[in-house]
Amino acid sequence: MPKLFDPLRLRSLEFRNRIFVSPMCEYSSHDGFANEWHLVHLGSRAVGGAALVLSEASAVSPEGRITPADLGIWKDEHVESLATIFRFIHEQGSVAGMQLAHAGRKASTNEPWKGGVPISPAQGGWSPILAPSAIPFDDGYQTPKEMTAGDLKKVISDFVQAANRAHATGARVIEIHAAHGYLLHSFFSPLSNQRTDEYGGSFENRTRIIRDVLSAVRNVWPEELPVFVRISASDWVEGGWDIEQSVELAKQLKSLGADLIDCSSGGLVPNAKIPVGPGYQVPFAEQIRKSANIPTGAVGMITSSLQADQTIRTRQADAVFLARELLRDPYWPRRAAYELHQPEHWPPQYERARRSQR
Repeated sequence: MPKLFDPLRLRSLEFRNRIFVSPMCEYSSHDGFANEWHLVHLGSRAVGGAALVLSEASAVSPEGRITPADLGIWKDEHVESLATIFRFIHEQGSVAGMQLAHAGRKASTNEPWKGGVPISPAQGGWSPILAPSAIPFDDGYQTPKEMTAGDLKKVISDFVQAANRAHATGARVIEIHAAHGYLLHSFFSPLSNQRTDEYGGSFENRTRIIRDVLSAVRNVWPEELPVFVRISASDWVEGGWDIEQSVELAKQLKSLGADLIDCSSGGLVPNAKIPVGPGYQVPFAEQIRKSANIPTGAVGMITSSLQADQTIRTRQADAVFLARELLRDPYWPRRAAYELHQPEHWPPQYERARRSQR
C-alpha cells in the first residue's frame, strides 16, 4: 500500500501527507520584505496539496543574507507581510513554516541571474562577512572576519529573535539552516573551521554552535510546535564533514529538542565531487533515521510519485522535501495522489473542473 499520503504527527501538528516544500531562495525581496511574488509562489504550493510549505532561507540579520534580495526576518516590520501569506497557506490545509538562516562566508553576492558573484559594499554588498575562521569560500570572495565571542553571542541572539518573529507571523514550524556551507555548517567542518577555542578543534567544539542555537531557539519556540534542522550530511571531500559525524550530531540535536533532520549535502567548498543522481541523498536520511532514531526528511532529485512513495514506504525517511519538481509543477502532490490512487481533497474552486475530466 502507498504510504506517501499517510499523515505524519510531530508534536501537536499533524501533516496531512509526507510531501514538504523545500525552502527555495527566490531572491525577490527588497530590504527583506515578502511581497506578492512570495504570496503566489508559496501559496500555489499550498493549493497544490503539499503538507508543509517552508519559506526560503530567511536571514536572521542583514549581514546574514546571501544576496541583497533575500527574504528577511531580522526586524519586526517583516512580520506583517509574511503573516498574510501564512494565513493563506493555512486556509488551504497546509502548514506554513520558515527556514532561519545566516549565510556566513557565502554572503554578499548578487542574484544567480546576475552571475551569483561576490559584490562589494560599493556594488550593494556589505562587509565584513562572518565565519568561524578567516578562510574565504573561493577565489574572489571576501576574506571573512573570524568571529569573536561577541559575534557568536549576537548570532545566537539573532536566531532567537528571528524565532520569536517567526512565531508572530503564524509559522508553525521553523527550520534552522545548518547546511550548504552557510554559517552554522561552516563551524562543523575542519575544512572551514580552524579555531583553537571552544568552538573549534574537536567534534564537540565544532558542533557547539548548533547546540547553542538550537537550545536557545527551543527555549523560546512553543513546546507544542516542531523545530527542524537542515544539515549537509557530507561535504563530499576527504577530511571534511561526513555521515558518521552527522549521525552523532543528530543524536545530540534530538536530545535538545529537534524534531526532524532535513538531510541535504555539500555546499561547503566549491570543488566537491558530488555524485548527483535520482535520490542520491536518500541514503543519508535513511542512515540518520535508523542510527540516531530521529525522523528525517529526504531531499534531492526526487521527481516521481513512485520514487517518493518508495522512500516513505521502505522507511528511508519520514518525509520528502521537493524543490525543483515543485517549480515545474506546483500541483505535483495532487498528481501523485492520482497516480497512487489515493484520495485527496481539492479546493472547492477546482473540484468541479477536476471531476469533469475523469
